[in-house]
Amino acid sequence: MPDTSTGSTGNTARPSRRTVLAATAGISASLALSGTAHADATDASDAVDRDTRLRGLISQMSLEEKVGQLFVMRVYGHSATDPDQADIDANLTEIGVRTAAELIAKYHVGGIIYFAWAHNTRDPHQIAGLSNGIQQASLDRPRGLPLLITTDQEHGIVCRVGEPATLFPGAMAIGAGGSRTDARTLGRISGAELRAIGINQDYSPDADVNVNPANPVIGVRSIGADPQAVAGLVAAEVKGYQGSRVAATAKHFPGHGDTAVDSHYGFPVITHSREVWESLDAVPFRAAIRAGIDSIMTAHIQFPALDDSGDPATLSHPILTGILREELGYDGCVVTDSLGMEGVRTKYGDDRVPVLALKAGVDQLLNPPNLDVSWNAVLAAVRSGELTEARLDESILRVLRLKDRLGLFDDPYVSDAHIDHVVGTAEHLAAADKIAERTTTLLVNEGGLLPLSRRTHKKVLVVGADPASPSGTTGPPTSVLAAALTELGFTASALSTGTAPSATTITNAVSAAQGVDAVVVATYNVTAGNSQKTLVERLVATGKPVVAVAIRNPYDVAQLPTVKGYLAAYSWTDVEVRAAVRVMAGQVEPRGKLPVPVQRADDPTQVLYPIGHGLTY
Repeated sequence: MPDTSTGSTGNTARPSRRTVLAATAGISASLALSGTAHADATDASDAVDRDTRLRGLISQMSLEEKVGQLFVMRVYGHSATDPDQADIDANLTEIGVRTAAELIAKYHVGGIIYFAWAHNTRDPHQIAGLSNGIQQASLDRPRGLPLLITTDQEHGIVCRVGEPATLFPGAMAIGAGGSRTDARTLGRISGAELRAIGINQDYSPDADVNVNPANPVIGVRSIGADPQAVAGLVAAEVKGYQGSRVAATAKHFPGHGDTAVDSHYGFPVITHSREVWESLDAVPFRAAIRAGIDSIMTAHIQFPALDDSGDPATLSHPILTGILREELGYDGCVVTDSLGMEGVRTKYGDDRVPVLALKAGVDQLLNPPNLDVSWNAVLAAVRSGELTEARLDESILRVLRLKDRLGLFDDPYVSDAHIDHVVGTAEHLAAADKIAERTTTLLVNEGGLLPLSRRTHKKVLVVGADPASPSGTTGPPTSVLAAALTELGFTASALSTGTAPSATTITNAVSAAQGVDAVVVATYNVTAGNSQKTLVERLVATGKPVVAVAIRNPYDVAQLPTVKGYLAAYSWTDVEVRAAVRVMAGQVEPRGKLPVPVQRADDPTQVLYPIGHGLTY
């Protein structure tokens, strides 16, 4: 098929169904696929028959092709065949290939992961063109197979696909809303938009139960601290995604919610007993499995109560095979968290990690730091007998089953003409706004300060932190807050003061506050020694009404007891910030309830605001 890519976006026209079937060399016909990606195989004999056919495909693969199917790899560029020169250079440096097409030809990878920083996700039409180009590059190969195209679209503070796609509140905000219907709607709409641009596996939802306020890597990425509540919302989101023909991924097994170390940079240790794990961490994963979860991601954490070897869970046979496979009965795909993270590299070299992960029970090896080292290490382990080819076949069968369920053997391509009818539609954006309104949590409202009145608080100064925007969600939050207030009839101005305001910055903010009727402060991870606290205290001392909005962790409220009006938005993405303004201005009633407890700042053993706390007007 000719390449119809454009110079600016790398788009490819959608190949015809006939082209797809020809490119797969009869694979679709041999599998006798139904037209529905998630049609349940109620007839056990039919499932056996399909497995037999998939095993037939595996038997035709070379050893090199088998090894490749186990890897999901990053690649730089907006196009599969014609990326920008800077991305070609990055690919040559990190992977030894120029393009995604060359990556597939050399390593036969089973999947590719998209990142904004790798320039994979400029806009929906470009992403669809990249996805089609990747699938074509694979299917043009002898015995070529469709690829799993993956990303981390958690919403909230972790998003790889930005506007104009619909962006939803993050996990902890969904926990504050508490609606399984909303969670399922999020999965359904997000899944439909991802599928429309060629992404068929999402590394979401986060199934961790966040019980450590100091958790530096999970936090608001978790739905909350109540395992039953987390379980119900995780299961609902899974059904939403998978109903839209996108594989959902529950992460990070066996549970990353009680760590004080970020596994990107260190090696966390979970000290929970086996009994605590059963009643806390395991609950959402059990629910995800009951919901038919397509894949589960491992955690690079040490969990001595489950495996006292000192190995990370990603490399632990007792955890992944003994518990996840045998005790929980899970037989779907197990994917590692990124193999470039320090948590999995602390104990073993990059050549040993992929081999040990496969021996532990992993099926998909995600984003190794050096693909050539990892790929050749697995190949050598099979040739030496450390890994059997039969062991590889087990994982490849799970990967092919997943591709089969997603309909990728039938037609892996997406239609460019279909995108604008699905991605970022008015209906989808309105749904996200309504969900966000149901998540904003009113924590403090002394003296009925909120809602703010346009008559008595017409002129508003917005100050506070402006953390870098989560991918594609615009911002900065102080400007978004001010613009949203102005749209509702206030006269608002923004003054960014940062996450650690200097004495001069604080003085300037206090001076600016003299000429307004009220001050709104965006707080971001306030601690006892943080100068954000000084900023807020100085603003309160002016006598002006001060309203604070926690734009990440709701725990900020414990550090700022003098604030008379406090809202929790759970993220600084536009959809959550704008919803907080509508609540602040009385356009909608506050309905969110804390999904985590907030402890006292002066005595963390005491709860200041319990799970379920949330005021209304």
